[in-house]
Amino acid sequence: MRIILTGGFTGGHFYPLIAVADAIYQQAREEKLITDPELYYLAPDPYRQNLLDDYAISYRSIQAGKLRRGFSVWNILDLFKTGWGVLQAIWKVFAIYPDVIFAKGGYVSFPVLVAARLLRIPVFIHESDSVPGRVNRWAGKFAAQVAVSFPQTADYFPEDKVALTGNPIRESIANPATSGAREYLEMEPDTPVIFIIGGSQGAEIINSVVLEALPELLESYYVIHQVGEANLNNVKETTDFFFSELPRNKQALKARYKPFGFLDETALRMAAGAADIVISRAGSTIFEIAAWSVPSILIPLEIAHADHQRKNAYAYAQAGAATVIDEANVGDDILLSELREIMDNPEKYEKMATAAARFARLDAAKIIAEEIIHLGRAHN
Repeated sequence: MRIILTGGFTGGHFYPLIAVADAIYQQAREEKLITDPELYYLAPDPYRQNLLDDYAISYRSIQAGKLRRGFSVWNILDLFKTGWGVLQAIWKVFAIYPDVIFAKGGYVSFPVLVAARLLRIPVFIHESDSVPGRVNRWAGKFAAQVAVSFPQTADYFPEDKVALTGNPIRESIANPATSGAREYLEMEPDTPVIFIIGGSQGAEIINSVVLEALPELLESYYVIHQVGEANLNNVKETTDFFFSELPRNKQALKARYKPFGFLDETALRMAAGAADIVISRAGSTIFEIAAWSVPSILIPLEIAHADHQRKNAYAYAQAGAATVIDEANVGDDILLSELREIMDNPEKYEKMATAAARFARLDAAKIIAEEIIHLGRAHN
């Protein structure tokens, strides 16, 4: 059975594809398929080639153009890129001729989905956000099946095709390493831990607010801070200056700050296992936080398409698992106030942690993998 995976250009799209790939292999073993599935990833960039290699996923390069809101000369140029990408996709999809295509949406998946429709290959799409993007709304009209992460997203798709599955999470990430996490990160056992995630690229606004609040944060907490690879040097320069100005009796606070450009799988599992609370954007990371069963403070990206991050954040907050600070209002005082409101109130903390665990759907990747294999068999 041949399966094409597409979508990506951010971790929020790419990592769920990896989770589904892993679940497909496991499901194939459970169903005792005669041959192992052959998986392919089609996108302009492999994103994390090492993970594709780890999961035996063959990469094929295709072009894809992005449609930006409002007038932009890049829209005109990207029309040609998209057209070329569609021609590439038709040729490469035909050469592979898969039994099913699994798409996470976004402009990256558009050429492959056009090819799938022309070649009459079954399509399964997944929508992570509470409000679907343009490509998934269009693809939902001809997709064989649609999986969604939020209940309200189902309203955008044909009722007979859509199912609420949650968001696929890599099995290793859904089960953080609670044993040995503090030792790995060189942290004392009794000090609470804040884990700050700015998304796969980091978030400069969150970084700035956290650095402003750092003097007070480190008095009471360890801070694990994923700043983004492009931002790491600037953050280190700022914190090095801050720590150099501390009096001698406060120098030990430096060991409480743990900045990372990027967290590999091991470091992410350790950080999640140590975390008492998470501060994050409001993309698909929400579902990982829910799996970790910890409260969170969400700061949604203001310029996200269709305001989907803010809608994601408030949908999650409505479940009782998080509080939300809009990007326009975020500041060190507000962040510290929200943090203390949760951490200094054990009853509220426990209610939020319980709500997070209740929101989590740990079987999403397995459910999707089962249906992908079912579609593939039907197409054989």
